[in-house]
Formats: sequence, structure tokens, C-alpha cells
Amino acid sequence: MVLEETTLKERFKEIRSKSLAICEPLSLEDHVVQPVVDVSPPKWHLGHTTWFFETFILAPHDPGYKNFDNNYGYLFNSYYETVGARVIRTDRGNMTRPSVDKIIDYRRYVDKALEDFLEGELGNRLTALIELGLQHEQQHQELLYYDIKYILGNNPLFPEYLPLNAKNGTKDTREVGHLEIDEGLYTIGFDKTGFHFDNELGVHKTYLHGCVVEDRLVTNGEYLEFVLDGGYQDFRHWLSEGWDWVKTNNIKAPFHWHLQDNEWQVYSLRGGLCPIELSEPVAHVSFFEADAFAKWKDKRLLTEFEWEVACKQYGRISENSNFSDLASFSPETAQSDNNQLFGDVWEWTSGAYRPYPFYKAPEGAVGEYNGKFMINQMVLRGGSCATSKSHIRSTYRNFFHPHLRWMFSGIRLASDL
Repeated sequence: MVLEETTLKERFKEIRSKSLAICEPLSLEDHVVQPVVDVSPPKWHLGHTTWFFETFILAPHDPGYKNFDNNYGYLFNSYYETVGARVIRTDRGNMTRPSVDKIIDYRRYVDKALEDFLEGELGNRLTALIELGLQHEQQHQELLYYDIKYILGNNPLFPEYLPLNAKNGTKDTREVGHLEIDEGLYTIGFDKTGFHFDNELGVHKTYLHGCVVEDRLVTNGEYLEFVLDGGYQDFRHWLSEGWDWVKTNNIKAPFHWHLQDNEWQVYSLRGGLCPIELSEPVAHVSFFEADAFAKWKDKRLLTEFEWEVACKQYGRISENSNFSDLASFSPETAQSDNNQLFGDVWEWTSGAYRPYPFYKAPEGAVGEYNGKFMINQMVLRGGSCATSKSHIRSTYRNFFHPHLRWMFSGIRLASDL
């Protein structure tokens, strides 16, 4: 994606400042903990996103740049084998040093150097690499929301991240409507101009049978019926690996749901522990749970390609689309003019995360960004209430292992014609 340098500089400053704003409500202690392997300490995110710009932009392309601290490459490299050694993921919570203040100094140092660097002449290749760094930081901003919610939501006091705000719109669950996809041959993948990740490439044709897609997400109330009907106790709904996961981990409800005094409550970034709003989309479910619920309803999840076609035909992004820009930080009740194909929660598909036909990973360290993870994961689509609006599109392919659910993940159902 080629942008004018002035626009790129403004975008750089805006995105970099947002990461700090996300962490502003946290205590110093909140920045350091790592409760499980999938959660990274917030201060690690602040350091890693800074290291990305230092390592891939400044160090190789700015002759006058001097690294802030040569040890930081070891601390903040995530998974780039091309770049060198790194702290293993499980040990990120052991980094009591450098301090949060020191990492803020690191960010300021790199930001100043890069803002000066952006005043110079940039070619298309370098501009595109800087844009990748910005998109990378937006991904980590979303991960920050997930990780902060995990950290605070597993604190015995369930502290709020931000105060509860007044929500607009109806609280009534809208009746399910249906969006039809006709049988036919469709183009899949990114075929426009502008930024995209390499896993969206390999534009190809795919044949779809006709199907019917529900025009809103599955709600908490609908999912609660599954819970109360013994859905977590009946092996018939579950894939074998999912059933083992349920039994081994004693899973009884979506993540962040709590049964207190015979009432179901949910932890939210806004307001802490609150009664479940039945009309809002269910969130924090694994692929195993989404698939089991679909079977219980005698329906199914969309394929990855059905989702993309449905989104291109029926999805739209508006000023009311529930992304992180609205700062609700929770899924919202479906409105009559909104099919919820963008925002609210990432939607599990039945598609395995594999390369498209003709896919070829880029050369060098950037080639490690997506391609090497194309195994044992499932694709999610559409973005969430923690996604930046400028970061999403109909061809965006998110991916997670099927047991994970600390992200804002939900369910949309489909059935065959």
C-alpha cells in the first residue's frame, strides 16, 4: 500500500499513540503478569511493536540510527527465526526488567527516530514495509484488549478496565432472518488495491452450493439454552478432540461466564462482572464450542468461502459498526439494518487455515509472518469490537487453534438449501 509520506507520518503517530492509550487505565502490576502462555504481558506488546520498527525499518535503512539497547532484540523478538534468538513465549512474564518506564522511553526513542526518517524520501517497497509495521501494531492492539481482559477477568476481584457506559439501541433479540447465497462460481481472495496480508493472496475461483446464512450472530440467550440443555454433558454434539477438551478442562460455559448465586454473569472490560445481556452476541467461545452448538441446532458453521461471499454481498462497514473505535469493548445487540458481518465478534468458520492456491510466502523475515502458521488452526472472519475499523476487510483471514477462546470469537450459523 503506497501512501504519501505526510499521510503515513500522521498514521504512524496516531497508531503508536493508541497503544499507549490502551494501557493507560492499567496499574504497573497489570503490565507485567502472564497468566497463561497465550497471554503476553502488556508491556511486552509495547516493547515488541517498537522492536518491529527498530529491527525492520530503522536498523537496516537509517545509516545514522543506533539501537536503543542491543539486548532488546532477544527480549522482544516474537517468532522470527531469521532475526535471531529470543526469549521463549512462556517466559515473557518473567521480564520484571526492563521496567514499564524504560519501555516507554524505548518507544519514544524509536518514534522520534522514525518520525525523522519519514521526512526523507521513501520508495514504494519501504513505504509498504512501514505500513506492514502499522498493521502489525493494530493486530497487537487487539491482542492487548484480549490479554488485558484475561488478566483482569481472572483477578479474584474482577476489577473493571473502564467504567460501564450507557449503551444505545434496543435490548430485544431480533428475530433471525436469512441471507441466501446462490449456487455458482465465486472469486475468493484479495483482488483490489491497498494493503493486504500475504495470506489473502492466491486469488482463485471456488464453486459453492446454494446455502442460507443467518443474518445475525448467535446470542447469549440462545447459547444459554444450549448450556441449560446439557450441551456440555452430551458427547453427541462434539468432535472427539473437542469432547476430550471439555472433559479434561471441565468446560461448562463460554470463557468469562460465571454462575454466581444461581445467576449467570459475564466479565466485561467495561464495568467488570455484570449480568449477562441475553440479546448480545455470545463471545469467547472456542471452535469446538461453536461447532457443537451448530450441531445441537441441527445447522452448521459457514465455510470460509461462504463467509467471504456472504460478506461481499450483504456486509457493510458504517459509523455504527462495533469496532474498537466505538470503545464499547463488548458485542452489541443486532440492529435491523446490520447483519453483523463486520465487528462485534470474530466468526468461526469451518475452514482450516491453509494457503490459497498459488500462494507463495515473501522472501526474508517478512515471509515468516503468516505462511509458517498454516497448520492445525481454523479461520475466523469479520473483526470484532476490539478490532480497529481501518484494519478490517472482507478478505481478512484471522486464525487460531480450535481450543482457544480468550479472543472475541463468536458464532454465525448456516444451512444448506
